Amino acid sequence: MPRPLLIALIGVGVTIAVSWLVWAALFHSRPPVAAQVAAYTVLSDTSISVTLTVERRDPSQPVTCRLLAQAADFQPVAEEEIAVEASTAKVVDVPITLVTLRRAATAVTKGCTVD
Repeated sequence: MPRPLLIALIGVGVTIAVSWLVWAALFHSRPPVAAQVAAYTVLSDTSISVTLTVERRDPSQPVTCRLLAQAADFQPVAEEEIAVEASTAKVVDVPITLVTLRRAATAVTKGCTVD
């Protein structure tokens, strides 16, 4: 195979690979739904109040998020799936109170899915 043809084929291959890499990075950098714990307050040895902030690309779609309360030793003490109804706002705050098996130290999200 002539050297100029080989260089051209390698250049085309590299261009395609870099284009795919940029597309994949941009596509996956903004998921359809994301959530984070904005605030939490330990109310007692058996309950924790959590404010969950949910951001959606399309607010007309309902989503479900898993919320987990953890003890100081990182063991789960409560878990709940939270349904977030469709709305007109892309970002919504959802207040939740979880009943725990023992005193919670923190709350974390374990992912969200579009329903």
